[in-house]
Amino acid sequence: MKTTAPGLSFHNLTLGYGRHPAVHHITGEVARGELLAIVGPNGAGKSTLLKGIVGELKPLSGRLDLDGLTKRDIAYLPQVFEIDRSFPISVFDCVAMGLWRQIGALRGLDARGRDQVIGALGTVGLIELADRPVGTLSGGQFQRVLFARLLLQDAKLILLDEPFRAVDTKTVADLIHLIERWHREGRTVLAALHDMEQVRTHFPRTLLLAREVVAWGETRAVLTPANLAKSREITEAFDAHAPVCEREEARWSA
Repeated sequence: MKTTAPGLSFHNLTLGYGRHPAVHHITGEVARGELLAIVGPNGAGKSTLLKGIVGELKPLSGRLDLDGLTKRDIAYLPQVFEIDRSFPISVFDCVAMGLWRQIGALRGLDARGRDQVIGALGTVGLIELADRPVGTLSGGQFQRVLFARLLLQDAKLILLDEPFRAVDTKTVADLIHLIERWHREGRTVLAALHDMEQVRTHFPRTLLLAREVVAWGETRAVLTPANLAKSREITEAFDAHAPVCEREEARWSA
């Protein structure tokens, strides 16, 4: 059963690399069970924000609250180019890695664990490829493997960074159905995306970034021509070498 209680909140949050902000002064809340698209031009800070949520980047200023969630409660799928596919591992074993938090890194799979892996492979349509090395898969097949692994993590908060990049249309449709299933189950899902039509069709709420919040709320109200033009202007004018700035906290209504 879904609730509107905040599951994730940002308080004047600034994230960056070194002392140079990549996304700054973010204030707002994501409700538990929310399905939120994060959009913006290239370089807008979408990936940086996700890395901050998962803990890969520490705040330069401000803070974020996870409402009691721990790292065990978070599943994170980075952009596919950040994932090494050269390691000699089978599809089955790659998916089984989604269970490591439950069984530990040194324990083998029991019958229940193997059934879980087979079930996840069945959900994404890859049972017949279970023994194939992941390095031989197409882009769409590999992304299905990664989503099957996410299934096994059984996370409360799921972070997806450009999950449909370089993926075939059929795979995109199947993975969107899986995301919508997670939403129905009451999980919180944040996805950084670039296809605005996908966002308009499947994501009820959207955060539009341009190194800072341009708009945040119902997708129809956020993805206006004026807001999209503003996001491009801000991103193009942003100084990547600027130091962290001090600004009175802005509040964005959801």
